[in-house]
Parts: sequence; C-alpha cells; structure tokens
Amino acid sequence: MSFPADNNVDVLIIGAGPAGLMCANALARAGVKVRIIDKRSVGVAAGQADGIQPRTTEVLQSYGLADSIIREGGHFYRAAFYNPGPDGGIVRSDRTPAIASPTARYPYLITRHQGGIESLFHSSMEPMGLFVQRSTIPTGIEISQDESVLNDPRAYPVKVTLKRLDREENEIEVVKAKFVVGCDGAHSWVRNTLGIKLDGDQTGISPDSFFGVVDMVVETDFPDARCWSFLHSNHGVLMNIPREGDLMRYYIQLPEDTDYVDKATGRVDKTRASPEKLIERAQKIFQPFSMKQAGPVEWWTIYIIGQRVAQTYSVHDRVFIAGDACHTHSPKSGQGMNASMNDTHNLAWKLAYVLRGWAPMSLLKTYEAERLKFARDLIAFDKRWSGLMRSKPRSEENPDGITHEEFVDAFQTFSGFSSGVGIRYEPSTVINPAHQALASKLVVGERMVPHVFVQAADIRPVNIHDRMPSDTRFKALFFTGDLAAAETKARLRALADELEAPESFLHRYGQEDYRKVFDILCICTAKKEDVDYTDVPKTLRPHWTKVLLDDTDMHGREGGGGFAAYGIKPEGGVVVIVRPDGYVGMVAPFDRLDDISAYFASFVLGVSGP
Repeated sequence: MSFPADNNVDVLIIGAGPAGLMCANALARAGVKVRIIDKRSVGVAAGQADGIQPRTTEVLQSYGLADSIIREGGHFYRAAFYNPGPDGGIVRSDRTPAIASPTARYPYLITRHQGGIESLFHSSMEPMGLFVQRSTIPTGIEISQDESVLNDPRAYPVKVTLKRLDREENEIEVVKAKFVVGCDGAHSWVRNTLGIKLDGDQTGISPDSFFGVVDMVVETDFPDARCWSFLHSNHGVLMNIPREGDLMRYYIQLPEDTDYVDKATGRVDKTRASPEKLIERAQKIFQPFSMKQAGPVEWWTIYIIGQRVAQTYSVHDRVFIAGDACHTHSPKSGQGMNASMNDTHNLAWKLAYVLRGWAPMSLLKTYEAERLKFARDLIAFDKRWSGLMRSKPRSEENPDGITHEEFVDAFQTFSGFSSGVGIRYEPSTVINPAHQALASKLVVGERMVPHVFVQAADIRPVNIHDRMPSDTRFKALFFTGDLAAAETKARLRALADELEAPESFLHRYGQEDYRKVFDILCICTAKKEDVDYTDVPKTLRPHWTKVLLDDTDMHGREGGGGFAAYGIKPEGGVVVIVRPDGYVGMVAPFDRLDDISAYFASFVLGVSGP
C-alpha cells in the first residue's frame, strides 16, 4: 500500500481502533485531508470489544454503516437474572427487557467482534482512498508555542515524527498536521508523551476484582444462554453474552485465592491464567446447569476492574485524545467501544467546521466540555455497576450482600445511560435550552428521538433518523401544524419569506450556500388525504423526501403520534435545531428566528464575521 508523499495533513489520527476509524471515516466524508496510522501490522481478527449499544447503532446508521452489523451480529432483547437456590446451584429470579429505554430505535444490544466492527469503517473509507498506514508508530511530537500559529486554523503547528516498523531504510518520516487525534488506547503514547494525567485507579485491586473473559462455542442446557444473563452464585459471578452465530462470551469472576498480578509491574500477568482455568470456573458457577466447550477458544484474557479518566482531552486544542486514551473502565458495563466511537463522532464535525473556516477555534473546546463530563459520569456509573456485579448475593451467611431487587433496579435505572440514548450534554454555546417547553419530550442536549412519519409525496413510512444523516449539516426541523388549514399555509408562506431574507440565520450562517450547512425538513400534522407535498413553500421543501406527515401509512401500520411523542402542540409553530452529531441543540418558536441566529452566532462564523 502506497501513501501520499505530501507530509502536510489536516488531521493525523494515531490509532486505528474503533475511535480512530470513526474519526477518520467521518472526516474523510467531510472532505478533510486525513491520515491514520496504527502500530499493528494487521487489524483485530477476533475478541476485544464486541457490544454495540442502541445509541451507537443509531450513530452507525447515520453514516450508512448499521445494516451489515444488524444483519451479521448477535442480538439480545432479554435479560435474565440468576441467584443461589436452596440446593446451592443457581435458579432464575427474573427476566426483563435487555434495554429499558423506551425511545431506543434499536431496543436490543448487538454483539460482533471488534474486527467485524472495524471492517465497516474500512469498507467505507477505502472507496474514498483512505487506508490505514500500518506498522507505523509515533516517536516524537512537537507543538508550536506561538499563539498566532496556534490560533490560525490554517497553520500546521504540530510536527509528528513517525517510524515505519516494516522498513529497514527510509523508515523515519516527519508529518506536519493542523490537528492530531490520539486514539491509541489505554496505554496511549500521545497522552503519556504530552504529560496528560489520569484520575482514578483500579477498583482497590481487591481479590474479587479479577475477571476473565472467554469466547467460544459451547454445549449447554442453560435456558437463557441466548439472553443477556447475570449469574450470582456461591462460586462467584458470571455474565453470559450471546455472540454472533453460536458463539458465546463469558465474563467470569476469578477465585479470590489466585494471584494474577505481577507485583513488579502492578499489571495482570496473563501467563498465570489459561482458558481451561476460566472454563472450569464458569462450569462451577453454572451449576446445576451443564456447560462444556464445543469448539476452539476464539479469544480470552484476564483483567482487573479499573476506572480512570484523563484530566484534560486536549493540548492547545491542537492535539486531542479520544477513546480508551481518555477513559478506562470495566468492560462489563458495555461502554468501552461505544464511548470511544461516540467521542470522535462528537469531535469530527467540530474539526470539520474549523478546518472549513466555518467556525472559530473556540468550538473545539466543547469537545472536552461535553465528553469529559460524560466520561466522569461513566466512571461513576461503572464503579457502581462493577460493585454490584462482583458483590456476593445476600444470604444468612452474607447479610451485607446484594439483593436481587437491588441488582435489577440498578440494571433498569442505568439503562438510559448504558444504552447511550439518555446521555445529555449540558447547556453551552452549542446547547441552548431556552425554549425547551415548546418540545417538552425532546430534551435539548439529548439525541433526537427517533419516530416514524410518512413522506407526504408517496406516504412511505420513514424514521426521522433516516432523514438526518451524519453529513456535517445542521438539521432544521420545522413542525408546522395542519397544512390543510388556510391559517397554517399563510403562516408557512410568511415563514418562508423570513427565511429567504438575507438577514435570516440560513443566509447569515449559511457560508454563501446555506444548503451546505443546513438541511431543512418540514413536518406537518395534516392527514395524507388532505394535502400535497407541493403545498409547502419551496424553501421548506428542498426535496420531495423532506416533507413529512404525522400520519399513518396507507395500511395504518406505521406512523402517527409524532407531535405527541415530542411534546409539541398539534398547531406546531416550532423549529428544532439538531446538531450534525444528532443531538438537539435548541428549540424555538417560528416568531423567534432571531434566537436561532443568536445561537449560531455563538459558534459559527457569519457572512460579516462571528
């Protein structure tokens, strides 16, 4: 594989795991000159992270990447809970939905090994001419200290020295970058070299904090093998994860009397364990059910539960870290790969706006403000969840143990956070909740809630998420009321006239062609029999697919109830601004378009300045 000789790039990404690939793919789609390197000679083939949470599936769908993962991955809709029975073995205590978040578009978790997930991005990037430069490591990084250079988005203030591990000659290269994103894992070279400290520690390195993980095909009479199952037994704790095909993953609490830590390094010593030992331990926990290996072990490891978060996510807003380089936590919370990809999903559009000259450098500060707070919340959640996971069940011998009710209650309470659909960004320049009451169930700062409407032109049912791709554009959703009413038509004509004026936010912040920045949708409460999509003024219907009705399809199977689901009054008159990453940025009434202009003025460069 050959790579361009030009050593100047807009963005250099170090690390080609899920976070790095999400960033590279998003930036390449945005037309950014990007380069991505990785020290591995080949990608991940098996194991590693494997769980895709509902919000991450929504994000992948916004890039057109979810179909194959939905088709090929394992799905689990149900959770099962087991506790010690009177005979010493485990008995089922409860079954619940795996996802307790009612607005999740995909109300299930998907399992697919990390290599399969990474392949989605490779397949998307390669037609754009972007490939991972493998067997390459950074050996030096320098950041200009000249404020004028650092504040100029056109400058290349970062110099990175790279070494090719697959060459004996010409192995050293110097790259100049406008921005660098370190996605190089928990032991991040970028983070360590720049002196970014981590807060937190491993969970006390207590005897019950050691877990093993094993992936394999099994023969078992365990009735909830294809569910997300939590087993609290007298022999320890196990989490049962169904994978793609017949594959299973087990997270297994290891015996307290086993020494898996190298005292010289403080790290887990994998040589002191084996998959056979993990399987033997799992078999004890499964009693009275049988479980035996029916195929080769595809992957296994051991780990100590640890929670750490970086003190900062950037240096001079020119070098950023993302993913495991920023935060580490227990894999049992199912957040690692999901949090990592959503880090760079948040960052990519902001980098694109700055690189295009559409936004000032200050926009980049919102990456740390939003994602660092999320990581701290994640660590707090993971500490609580990991504590519950490794706790012994309450019994006469262990009166301080966890009850089944406590565990299930925590599982359901945490679902909004763990699924990703309940994550909320705090008010900032890019989150303005001033008119929240106009759409009371669309929380400003949370992701846009999915809902099925029908296209006015052909009455095809469509989820509104599928009309909001991750293409770096803001989505302006105009909820208009009953289009069949003369009053509504008149209001829409007046609104269109105001939007077409040079001082409107479309033209003021539209970078000379507002269609590059804003994608407009018009959603009406009119019945399908009463209106045509052409009844909407052209400004509010840039394409025939962009006029939606809050009505059912021709057979009454899908659609309807959208205004109520969003907490918007049937008469409408509400604009919802959705950010390029799918989060609601603000809500405003039709007669307060100036408020929308003020929102964009805080972080987008206008035609006559910021």
